[in-house]
Amino acid sequence: MFRIKGIDTFYGTSHIIHGVSLEIHDGELVSVLGRNGAGKTTLLRSITGVNPPKSGSIELDGKDITQMQSHKRTRLGISYVPQGRQIIPDITVQENIRLALLGKGMKANGKLDIAYDYFPALRPIAGRKGGVLSGGQQQQLAIARALVQEPKLLLLDEPTEGLQPSVVQEIQEIIKRILSERKCSVLLVEQRLDFVRDITRRFTILDTGRIVAQGTVKQLTDELVKKHLQV
Repeated sequence: MFRIKGIDTFYGTSHIIHGVSLEIHDGELVSVLGRNGAGKTTLLRSITGVNPPKSGSIELDGKDITQMQSHKRTRLGISYVPQGRQIIPDITVQENIRLALLGKGMKANGKLDIAYDYFPALRPIAGRKGGVLSGGQQQQLAIARALVQEPKLLLLDEPTEGLQPSVVQEIQEIIKRILSERKCSVLLVEQRLDFVRDITRRFTILDTGRIVAQGTVKQLTDELVKKHLQV
């Protein structure tokens, strides 16, 4: 369903992503792991088109989107939940969700119900501004905002960062539900290994923008973690 082949991405003259390739099948969750500065977020930004690669290719459903503009990728079915959530603080929960629909050129007909079905705690605070929400509520809103776009590929960048264990568990169950109920694949960047091991099928480890290990979750051994992920 989604394929990256040998991409190289730069920030100015700095070469960040080096020849990275990976595939994600329909309904699959793949995790990207790595130490801080390994290039994980840059990889996601390459996929969204914010930092398109200078070489290699990115394909969605067999269509080359390597140099496509970000808003066009969104309309094709790529939705992004960035690290730090990046909700708009001065508008309400419902307005944040409606804005996501507008970004994909979708009408609100029934789509808000998708957000409130997966995150019922958002319904009673729909009129509250995003900036006054707790970290857990903001993360729920960020995922709900992406989910109403009905993505084919959902990109999640550190969705559990800074959250208490009970909220992490809730996010984990929501991701499992998305995979089982919706026609959606997930690319997850995450630091919590217990979280990754519970929900992922396959993993890729980056180090200085290069793939140093790939495999099934059963191959994510303590030895591999010690070698490539521990500081």
